Amino acid sequence: MLTIIHADFNLRAHGDMVLALLDEYARDPMGGSEPLSDYARANLIPELAKRPTAGALIALHNDEPAGLAIYLEGFSTFACRPLLNLHDFMVSNRYRGMGIAQALLSKLDEVALSRGCCKITLEVLQGNEPAKALYRKAGFEGYALAEETGQAMFWQKKLPA
Repeated sequence: MLTIIHADFNLRAHGDMVLALLDEYARDPMGGSEPLSDYARANLIPELAKRPTAGALIALHNDEPAGLAIYLEGFSTFACRPLLNLHDFMVSNRYRGMGIAQALLSKLDEVALSRGCCKITLEVLQGNEPAKALYRKAGFEGYALAEETGQAMFWQKKLPA
C-alpha cells in the first residue's frame, strides 16, 4: 500500500526518514555519489523547519520510506505568483518501477495548486534519461522564452562556507 505524507520537520521520525532517503539519493551517481556530510545530517532538518516555504513529501510503501520530494517555494516576478521548486526528488532503488515517482509528482501538483503557484521548476542532469522521461510524462519541459534565445540553463557559483 502506498501512502504519501507531508513531512513534519518537528517530528523526529519524519526527519529521520528524510535524512535516510536523502542520504541514499546523495550516494547514488545521480546525486553525486557521496554520503551526506556530518554537518548536513546534524543541521538539515532544523534548518528546513525554520523555513516556512520549505516542505517535503515522503512516500511510504507498506509504512516503509520509499520516496522523497523536497520542495521550496519561490516567486515568479513575471507571473507575480509563487512557484514551487522541486529541489530533491528520489525513489529508493528497491521501490522503483512501482509508480511511486508518478504518485509523488501528482501530490506535488496538488501542493503547488493549493499554494496558488504558477509553475513547478526542477533541475535534472543531462545524462539522467530515466528522470527526464518521467518528468516529460508528468508534463515538464525545457524552459525557453523564445526559440532564438534557446533554453534556460541552470548555473551555480559556490560560495565559501
